[in-house]
Amino acid sequence: MNASTHHADCFMCGLEQSEETSVVFRDPLWSGHVVPGYDVPGWFVLRVRRHAERITGLDEAELASFARRARDLVAAVTEVTGAPATYLLVFGENHPHFHALITARGEHVPEDRRNGNILGLKSDHTDATAAARLVPEVRRAYARLASNDAGALSV
Repeated sequence: MNASTHHADCFMCGLEQSEETSVVFRDPLWSGHVVPGYDVPGWFVLRVRRHAERITGLDEAELASFARRARDLVAAVTEVTGAPATYLLVFGENHPHFHALITARGEHVPEDRRNGNILGLKSDHTDATAAARLVPEVRRAYARLASNDAGALSV
């Protein structure tokens, strides 16, 4: 990645500078990690590494690899957290850079905070320390699940 593929004022582009301790994986096209402000335990972001807005902004290689990366990261998060449901959410209004928020939904989450309402947990369930503790285990699970994909490079 070079600076010309990033926008200086884009929050998601700025995540290229994330500490390795928050990163589950980085390959040439995608990165999966815990993101400041969304560091609820069991929440991870899968983002395209160059600046691309909306799914329509992805190039052919990014588009072709997105489903595999999403599947493997969702599977790793689900395995590690034991969550009965793991959501893959794509909005892009607050941060117009293509990314997906992966949220593990535990049994403890009340009915009124399930489905799209899970985002309401962000304000009172953020715990950077607990979220960071999950990274090494999710990294190992992701590496194992993605091992059949030559394009997946673990950090």
